[in-house]
Amino acid sequence: MIDSKQGALPIAVRNVTKTYGRVHALDDVSLDVKSGEFLTLLGPSGSGKTTLLMVLAGFTRPDCGSLKFGDTEMIRTAPHLRDVGMVFQNYALFPHMTVAGNVGYPLRLRKVGKHEADKRIERALDTVQLGGFGDRRIDQLSGGQKQRVALARSIIFEPRILLMDEPLSALDKKLRDRMQIELRHLHEKLGMTTVYVTHDQREALTMSDRIAVVNHGRIMQLATPQNLYNQPANRFVADFIGDSTFLPVTRRGDAVAHGETRLNLCGPVPETAGLLLMMRPERVRLANETTAPDANRFDARVSEVVYQGDSYLMYAHLAGGAEIALRGAIRKGTVDGLPGVGEPVVLALDVADTVIIADEDA
Repeated sequence: MIDSKQGALPIAVRNVTKTYGRVHALDDVSLDVKSGEFLTLLGPSGSGKTTLLMVLAGFTRPDCGSLKFGDTEMIRTAPHLRDVGMVFQNYALFPHMTVAGNVGYPLRLRKVGKHEADKRIERALDTVQLGGFGDRRIDQLSGGQKQRVALARSIIFEPRILLMDEPLSALDKKLRDRMQIELRHLHEKLGMTTVYVTHDQREALTMSDRIAVVNHGRIMQLATPQNLYNQPANRFVADFIGDSTFLPVTRRGDAVAHGETRLNLCGPVPETAGLLLMMRPERVRLANETTAPDANRFDARVSEVVYQGDSYLMYAHLAGGAEIALRGAIRKGTVDGLPGVGEPVVLALDVADTVIIADEDA
């Protein structure tokens, strides 16, 4: 197995376009994936993320553009000659083969001798924590075990690039959460350049070195999970990654205001005509004596309080009619003591959490 990132390859995508009739599945996409990086393509259904992965795998030929693995142009290279590992959404396991037969299939295609193949199968199964499962049939496995068999098959021939197409989508939430961590640890151990497709924002935030948010065949933003969440490039990214309320704001000289209220800022303001204030529910608080004096404040009235076990979700309407969500920790297991429906409140947003984003629809 690859045990260092020295064996991994970088990927360079340049001006790749793929159309189906009048639909641009990919619209002049350029992207760099670093050697040994775990990069996630994140977006809604039909955004183009899977089409881009299929271009990388060689199953889809783009209309134009360049694709390089390292220094080698791959755009016309057949899928079986690209030497990439692939994990499909439905695992694509052979039901008539044992676990060992499925895992060792890529070695049979490469005419690896039986003795060497047996050693590598055992090592691959140990890597995905399925040691001793080689003789089992596929129909004897759980969903999580099938996923691991598919993963073992994809890494057994030591590819330098690993592609995964929503491999956890068929698992229940608890198992999916556990497998996210296991996949992340396995990536750190193997060091392969990994491109992962998902529509699950939390999955992307949990696993990735960087995330490329895709929509309408274009990359909306490419950034680390933290930067993507805290500084989204536009409303689509902010809305797709996490929960947000958006308030329209306007420029007032060098300042920005919501209505008549000038906002205290510490971050950049986009150079676009339309601007929005992004308010994450977990960053909005009820103002009290400990609130920073420069925090931005908004007069509101409570419209609903929802108990959620370890937290509460409060909705409040501003004077202009906009509804703001606020999430806070539950104290002593109850929402007693919180302002009730109809009561006036002052909402506070720290300067560091006051983020202005571009409104692409303006």
